[in-house]
Amino acid sequence: MTTTTTTACDLTGTSGSTSSWSEKLNTRWHERALQLFAVIVLAHWAEHLVQAIQIYALGWPVPESRGVVGLWFPWMVKSELLHYGYAIVMLVGIWVLRSGFTGRSYVWWMISFWIQFWHHIEHALLQGQALVGENLFGRPVPVSLVQLWIPRVELHLFYNTIVFIPMVIGMLYHLFPPAGEAAHSGCSCAVVRHRRAA
Repeated sequence: MTTTTTTACDLTGTSGSTSSWSEKLNTRWHERALQLFAVIVLAHWAEHLVQAIQIYALGWPVPESRGVVGLWFPWMVKSELLHYGYAIVMLVGIWVLRSGFTGRSYVWWMISFWIQFWHHIEHALLQGQALVGENLFGRPVPVSLVQLWIPRVELHLFYNTIVFIPMVIGMLYHLFPPAGEAAHSGCSCAVVRHRRAA
């Protein structure tokens, strides 16, 4: 039986590093990975908010309210693959970066993951209908389950909100660990840790 010992040096990658990408993403690269992930999440939010402004403030018809990217590339917004792809990126991003969280921050981060998992199922249903060319319940366009009761634009604003809120709470607990909870030992994200180092 062989045992492997991981040293602090292995986790930081300063000498003889054999740590995996996942370990690096959740230790020495965690802060940068979270920043990149935050840019992706906020850019997606901006698209939904612009679409909401186009509909509710400017009075544009829903089919013409395509956010920012959709104004230049309308076919992208109409593509179920684009929406499903983003749902997968979110799901994978939350999952891959989860190990860098501990305590309450981990709990909230995983709440966001499970909500996003359901959101991904809804997008998978839409993508499946687009691929097969047959819509559920005889609808003229692909439809998700919850979309039977809530219109698509409002539903996606709702989903993005309920995924985003626990993600932000998890991030706050991650950046500012509560008293009695230690920050992840290999991660440089915690503001408290930066203050101590300074």
